[in-house]
Amino acid sequence: MKTILVPIQNIALVTSALEAAARLAQRTGAYIEGFPLRFGIPQYLVAELATGIPLDSYHAKSQEELAEMHRLFEAFMLKQDIPPATAGSSRPCFGWLETAPEGEDFVGSYGRAFDVIVMPRSDVDAAGPNRRAIESVLFESGRPVLLAPPDAPGSIATNIVIHWNGSTEQARVNAFAMPLLRLAERVTVLTVIGGQEVPGPSADQIVRQLLYNDIAARLVSVELEDRDTGEAVLDAARAQGSDLLIKGAFTRNRLRQMIFGGATSYIMEHADLPVLMAH
Repeated sequence: MKTILVPIQNIALVTSALEAAARLAQRTGAYIEGFPLRFGIPQYLVAELATGIPLDSYHAKSQEELAEMHRLFEAFMLKQDIPPATAGSSRPCFGWLETAPEGEDFVGSYGRAFDVIVMPRSDVDAAGPNRRAIESVLFESGRPVLLAPPDAPGSIATNIVIHWNGSTEQARVNAFAMPLLRLAERVTVLTVIGGQEVPGPSADQIVRQLLYNDIAARLVSVELEDRDTGEAVLDAARAQGSDLLIKGAFTRNRLRQMIFGGATSYIMEHADLPVLMAH
């Protein structure tokens, strides 16, 4: 994971995402690129929202916000002793994309040129645009997203929990996570007895696969009891002292999860540790 993309938003949780990106870059020796994530608003709505405010003033304020996001990103990286990228510079280092267009769909397309995209996790009380941007990464980028919790993690990817449910999505995110799994001091393959799963290889087979890749993993099983699968997974990861959860996203139909809930939605909204997800 040598290239990291961080969409910068004008929200409080962006600091945690920057912290997670910096820690990951320092661990893997990566290049971090930031860009301003702006949620596009049709011009006729802009006029309505800016009632009483000249449109030129509205656009000027927007440019000020973009400049502020740039300053925030650069100041944070320099504070972490991560320098700007230059020809032949050592890593970790950072850069900034000035020309990002409006719209949350951009992160899904541009993210294809990076190894991982780091974003603040969604929230039950958060506005929809951040959730849509996360889903753009999951469904359009072909890359994993690292969701940062509200509180910045003290470490990342030293103690990893994989939630194995037999699915294609989980197999894919396991593959994306291989560089981090090889760096980890401890890896646990977790199954939830009675939880949401699909027909597929057993957790024992995944432990064997990891062992052949020189990753010594141990198997842990927990009972679902009266919890949601996502809640059981987070409880187990917390009990293991994990600083990264590897989770396949939307094994069940996305619309069904949006209406009825599911493990992916629960974890996206409640995780208190970094989560690496892919669809």
